[in-house]
Amino acid sequence: MTVDRDDRPSIARLNRTRYPVVAPAPATGSAAVRGSVARALFRRVVRDLPVSVDDGSGIHPRNRDWPRMTIIDSDAFFRRLGTSGLIGLGESFMAGEWTADDLVGVLVPFAERAGTLVPPVLQRLRPLVLPSHPAAEQNTVANTRSNISRHYDLSNELFALFLDETLTYSSAHFGTDAAATRAGRADLADAQRAKIDRLLDHADVRPGTRLLEIGTGWGELAVRAAVRGATVRSVTLSREQQAHARRRAQEAGLADRVQVDLLDYRSVDGEYDAVVSVEMIEAVGMEYWPAYFNTVERLLAPGGRAAIQAITMPHKRMLASARTYTWVHKYIFPGGQIPSYDAIREAASNAGLRIDETDAFGEHYARTLRVWRDSFEANWERISALGFDDTFRRMWTFYLAYSEAGFTSGYLDVVQLRFGRGAPR
Repeated sequence: MTVDRDDRPSIARLNRTRYPVVAPAPATGSAAVRGSVARALFRRVVRDLPVSVDDGSGIHPRNRDWPRMTIIDSDAFFRRLGTSGLIGLGESFMAGEWTADDLVGVLVPFAERAGTLVPPVLQRLRPLVLPSHPAAEQNTVANTRSNISRHYDLSNELFALFLDETLTYSSAHFGTDAAATRAGRADLADAQRAKIDRLLDHADVRPGTRLLEIGTGWGELAVRAAVRGATVRSVTLSREQQAHARRRAQEAGLADRVQVDLLDYRSVDGEYDAVVSVEMIEAVGMEYWPAYFNTVERLLAPGGRAAIQAITMPHKRMLASARTYTWVHKYIFPGGQIPSYDAIREAASNAGLRIDETDAFGEHYARTLRVWRDSFEANWERISALGFDDTFRRMWTFYLAYSEAGFTSGYLDVVQLRFGRGAPR
């Protein structure tokens, strides 16, 4: 499969994405004080984690079997951590101030204890000392297209170099074969198709189904549904994805069955027998979850089904972190918020939808992310030739490893949910 050679992004987006800028570590007097507090707290935390930390003064604790985190510039590392929390942790990695022999192995223990690493008294102070969400990144109709573009319009060629041939950018489903732990890109393509088929089955997509897809991706689901005999309308806010998905439908001889619109989900009209959406709700924003499910309910025909795939986190952690501005917000997914299962159920119920089937497979996302990261590293020279710099490389390496650690630890999960109208059973 060929990939559209996308138009070069604007200079402003080049500066924010292909060439992310990491400011120098803060050097003011208050930053030094915060750095000292962060150093003491960090050393206290890692005493209880299966990670060896070399911070320049020795290895704490020393265990050859544990993954090792090497802090190259400890003063800068702790000033960033004390000033910006986990944003500082990611920025310090981007700046080359720390590294690891097994990045996922280092991050998993932190993910497993995400809710207890910081003492409660300091957690209550977090809103006073850490950055808040910029108003320009709230997912209003005016802002959402910019938020989406910053990630998904980076380069179709970039994504093609680490995704599989289906260009599917969400968790695959590897079935029950234990050999899936050794999956490569070819195995991943089959697992992505299997994931899509499971979701289409949940939505009861068959010949004659009028299907709405919220969030197009690069078109694999839309084409696969059209092959089943469905008539598909898919909406996206990414111009690059829209162009590629339209071309895929054309090449498959399915252009008469697949319509891809550049449109906010809130503006969709019509009536559909089925509505599907894959890992799009995370980009909606908590305050807009009611609008999302009200839209789904409004568009469903009588007797229709909706099926979504969503990343989830524990409800208490979602509530605790809901107003926190994170490294992922700043550099990867502006305006996003991972929901909990309870939050999804409540928002859907308030819109008149019930969940009547649940399929969780978080361990499959860890495998998916491992393949993506291996492919990203293996193809770095070709990615670099597209105009991406070494800071971008460290940024995406951290993003993919941090995400994998979340699913490996069980802190994050991914589920497919089927919805019908009416009260919960």
